[in-house]
Amino acid sequence: MSTDVKDIPALYGSLVFNDKVMRNKLPKDMYKALKKTMQNGTHLELDVANSVAVAMKEWAVENGATHFTHWFQPMTGYTAEKHDSFISPTGDGEVIMNFSGKELVKGEPDASSFPSGGLRATFEARGYTAWDPTSPAFIKDHTLYIPTAFCSYSGEALDKKTPLLRSMEALNAQALKILKLLGNDKVTGVSATVGPEQEYFLVDKNLYQKRRDFIFCGRTLFGAPAPKGQEMEDHYFGALKPKIAAYMHDLDEELWKLGIPAKTKHNEVAPSQHELAPVLDTVNVAVDHNQLTMEMMKKVAERHGLVCLLHEKPFEGINGSGKHNNWSMTTNEGGNLLDPGKTPSENIQFLVFLMAVIKAVDDYADLMRISAASAGNDHRLGGNEAPPAIVSIFLGDELTQILKSIENDTYFGEQERVQLETGAHVLPHFIKDTTDRNRTSPFAFTGNKFEFRMLGSSASVATPNIILNTAVAEALSQFYDELKDTPADQLKTAVHELIKRAIKKHKKIIFNGNGYTEEWVQEAKERGLYNLVSTPEAMKEFISEKNIALFTKHHILTKEEIFSRYEILLENYVKTIEIESRTMQEMLTKDFLPSLSAYAAAISKNACEKKAFLPSVSVSEEEALVTSLSESYEAITKGIRSLNKATEEILKLSDIQTAADLCHDKVLAVMEELRLAANAAEMKIPDEYLPYPTYDQLLFSV
Repeated sequence: MSTDVKDIPALYGSLVFNDKVMRNKLPKDMYKALKKTMQNGTHLELDVANSVAVAMKEWAVENGATHFTHWFQPMTGYTAEKHDSFISPTGDGEVIMNFSGKELVKGEPDASSFPSGGLRATFEARGYTAWDPTSPAFIKDHTLYIPTAFCSYSGEALDKKTPLLRSMEALNAQALKILKLLGNDKVTGVSATVGPEQEYFLVDKNLYQKRRDFIFCGRTLFGAPAPKGQEMEDHYFGALKPKIAAYMHDLDEELWKLGIPAKTKHNEVAPSQHELAPVLDTVNVAVDHNQLTMEMMKKVAERHGLVCLLHEKPFEGINGSGKHNNWSMTTNEGGNLLDPGKTPSENIQFLVFLMAVIKAVDDYADLMRISAASAGNDHRLGGNEAPPAIVSIFLGDELTQILKSIENDTYFGEQERVQLETGAHVLPHFIKDTTDRNRTSPFAFTGNKFEFRMLGSSASVATPNIILNTAVAEALSQFYDELKDTPADQLKTAVHELIKRAIKKHKKIIFNGNGYTEEWVQEAKERGLYNLVSTPEAMKEFISEKNIALFTKHHILTKEEIFSRYEILLENYVKTIEIESRTMQEMLTKDFLPSLSAYAAAISKNACEKKAFLPSVSVSEEEALVTSLSESYEAITKGIRSLNKATEEILKLSDIQTAADLCHDKVLAVMEELRLAANAAEMKIPDEYLPYPTYDQLLFSV
């Protein structure tokens, strides 16, 4: 039954141990101590932890929880949880509901069973989860979920949250130093804020279950295009179909209960593709919320007889799904450091932080690309509204002209805000923006934030924000070192000269044009920009001396943690390609080839019977079709053997980088040939002979 609109404020955050609940449940001194820990990062004393644990347990039990779990984000890219009940036997056959501060702050999952990239051996099993008080606990499925970090017995980070928290501290420290230098003493904290727009596909569950490639790989490995795709441009922002609207409504309610500020929903460009966007939140909370959002999308879809696809390229030939990471910096007073104001050319604080971001992205464009690298996203980048693999920044005309005037010491007259003329007098008047949008840009300024559009839809948003936070912290650190000894009466001039030098050095990363053209590829090469087309190629840069120095300087990752992530990401890539290869071989061998053969036999039989009854009638068309199908059978059979051989070669390799390179250069090349061969044959075979649902059924059945 639908929730009454009047009940939504009460519904929102009803399953979250939020500030309101803490104020009501905790003694005042304990509440103040916990808030101090959350806001200033101070140590949490055990008596405070015990008090919080009692209040949290009481609230959870009141809301139907029977268990608790430390909820963490290992390097699998997913979340993990182990559930323990609140019951504690009293010795007389009875139990009480109990939860201690020790249980709240620390858990001990098996660290050897998660990816560690060599940091943990099987016999070194101990690992710890540690409560993250900056991300609120919540209730789901009668269990109290406690967001936690995950580290090994010797302290190495085995998750995505730990380095994210470290990067937030680094950004805060460096931003405060610059603000103080610029005379802003009121600000005591700076946080990165993020709003990840989430794209996804919905398909009929019954059809989904008939395709092994969906089940094992999350995407179709082959399939002839439907007669209609997105050519008519009629799906984007189109009217929601009743079944989709019902799904989105239920999803909103489930997210609102968990305090996730789901704000915008609409149809996306491709058939069966949709998008959900939240309000920006502190990056740590936003990352946790996005993990929950992806989980809830899949769970709610099941209720509606649907399956939610989060793969970056479920269907060939139409738009893939991305996750647009809207990033900004906010002060504890609520100010946005990337807000240009009415006169951006005179806003020195804004220009310093803007140039810090531009410098960061230019200096560490390779890491930005790596943050979006995956086997799935490699299929998406470079077309159908996905940005290219070349990282560049779109600023728009006004900001570009401001930077140009600073660089050349010329006067910049602020652009007059222009009223949009529509030609229809009945329409209301409004002032248009001073710049257009660029859908091909990987990293675009959109008014008071940057939108990083390269990230894939299934990825955790932790990694790009770890890199962005750290790179910007480094840029601010370098700016501070240049300015710190400047006399106060010379500071304004020194800041102007610093901005001017930064513009000259880093303007090569700014590009406001079409990122899809071959001309841009050549121009980017001449500018000296990275063009890391594939994940194996990109990952080689992860362990460069420059990038190791960045992470170790700001204590985000140790050298060992960097190399472990390098190993894990490449292993994931290789395993993904291996699974896709095995699945493709199995589908073609067990499903597609028998269907092809059966149809060819049926055509041949019909031709023989036709000739027997009507000897004078030509059967040349039937014979030609049988010949074509037979040739396809042979080509696909040969391709399967080649694919199997190439895949077996990977198993013989001990070096993970070499294995990843082989996956990209050889295995994927053979798979592409097989896909094209199967697609061509599929177009000749009637649906009743095919062992799986086709693109037209999958894309237009909901």
